[in-house]
Amino acid sequence: MNRKPKPIDFYAPSDEVAQRLIGAIVTFDGVGGRIVETEAYDREDPASHTFSGPTPRNAAMFGPPAHAYVYRSYGIHWCLNFVCREAGHGAGVLIRAIEPLAGIDLMRERRGLEPIKLLCSGPGRLAQALGITHKQNGMSLLEAPFEIEPPEQDFPIAVGPRIGLTKAIDVPWRFGLAGSKFVSKPFPKS
Repeated sequence: MNRKPKPIDFYAPSDEVAQRLIGAIVTFDGVGGRIVETEAYDREDPASHTFSGPTPRNAAMFGPPAHAYVYRSYGIHWCLNFVCREAGHGAGVLIRAIEPLAGIDLMRERRGLEPIKLLCSGPGRLAQALGITHKQNGMSLLEAPFEIEPPEQDFPIAVGPRIGLTKAIDVPWRFGLAGSKFVSKPFPKS
């Protein structure tokens, strides 16, 4: 039985949005794939960029939901986040990994490598493969060149602690498509 996909409710809490995005298809200018790994962040979370309030760097994350928050990590990699909750709240979902499905040759060219498993397995790799930079910061996710298709089925979700943090490291707000070989780091065995 086919079911009509439910739109992603970006007004929901970030940990719920992060789980609902698993299995969704995201493309940017026709390049993309299935979301297989996410991390949630909220303004009450000491690991979030919004914890200390709005700044010029994190302003997009305080903007309306269903917009991109793009920031540079370690001064090297761009990272793509989906803003959620109401405007002014300061919550979002980091897109950590996708399973490449569209534009794979262009992804390989941008990344300079061949193995499909490594093209988008990590937020920096993903942004580079999709061609995401600071120019997309604040853009609507519901209009071209972005396209998001909600998952057409329920996927089994793995849960674990977020990666690379020094604060709130035990918060289990990292979500992944259980068994996916495209996640950035394996999830703990349950």
